[in-house]
Amino acid sequence: MKRRQKLFNYQLTAKAISYVMRIILASQSPRRKKLLELFGFSFEVSPSAIQETSSESDPVKLVEDLAHQKAVDIALSCPNSLIIGADTIVLHNGNILGKPKNAVEASKMLNELSGTQHSVHTGVALIETNEHSHIKNSITFSEKTEVTFDVLNQNEIDHYIATGSPMDKAGSYGIQDDWGALFVKKLHGDYYNVVGLPLNRLYSKLKAHFPYVLTHIKSIP
Repeated sequence: MKRRQKLFNYQLTAKAISYVMRIILASQSPRRKKLLELFGFSFEVSPSAIQETSSESDPVKLVEDLAHQKAVDIALSCPNSLIIGADTIVLHNGNILGKPKNAVEASKMLNELSGTQHSVHTGVALIETNEHSHIKNSITFSEKTEVTFDVLNQNEIDHYIATGSPMDKAGSYGIQDDWGALFVKKLHGDYYNVVGLPLNRLYSKLKAHFPYVLTHIKSIP
């Protein structure tokens, strides 16, 4: 009887939290928005406006720190919410490749990646706030995927840059783009991590640390 009552109380609590809790994506990336929609729950988009700077030099710590900064920035004004912050970088030969500032920089990055292997790191921060917008629970994690590029010629690179697609992406390419997809010869790890959000790890972390959030997902009990 006590076990049944405990389960009933948990269901009521989960239902109540599900009703009042907002889920907020602290990113303006349309790719992350699309990926989060695959979860099947309702969420809001509120991009963080922080300057993406960090004192961390280690790529893992860097993406986790930036993701945390983004989530905290939104959390401070969002009561009863779960904020999801994320940041993605490309690491090649020990150098961090962010978003290109112009076409020349994009061309340089793509030439560097041509015919070589690089890694993509995405950091994710999950922050839960109370009714006063104070942080009550927080975790950060990151995922790594190794990507091997085919050999690219300059005409292919110039054509891709002309589409404008590389300009808002770390490493100057998007694996989900028509041409960006054609450049990738081999991939080891989570494909969605390269797009910008490691869905499997995110789901695992939600189950482990924020199980009541999953009551937003209609298709999952």
